[in-house]
Amino acid sequence: MTIIITIIHVIVCFFLIVVVLLQSGKAADLAGAFGGMGSQTAFGPRGSATLLSKATTLAAALFMVTSLSLAILATRGAASTGSVLEKVKAPASTTAPAKTPQVPKNKAPGSPPVQQPPAPVKK
Repeated sequence: MTIIITIIHVIVCFFLIVVVLLQSGKAADLAGAFGGMGSQTAFGPRGSATLLSKATTLAAALFMVTSLSLAILATRGAASTGSVLEKVKAPASTTAPAKTPQVPKNKAPGSPPVQQPPAPVKK
């Protein structure tokens, strides 16, 4: 089933590319290059839908349907085991042991006491 939808999807993609490239722009004349619309309507002159514009609409609709179908078929077969972040291993916590400051043994009398830094708190 997936192979058939993929083949249809690729054919629709090529067809959509060709149909879009064959169409002429809305302002293909010289006035379109300078911003003129040829009519005083808000969005420019609109003609009736041509065969190419109808084919573009049909090809775009088929492209969206096949894209959604392929996405649904791809996720249906995949095993959902949870979040991607749950599969990542936590890094090993390697902390260096806390160093105790060296207290001088020969302390002069009357000198201020040596303050020791607080011990690190272990979690």
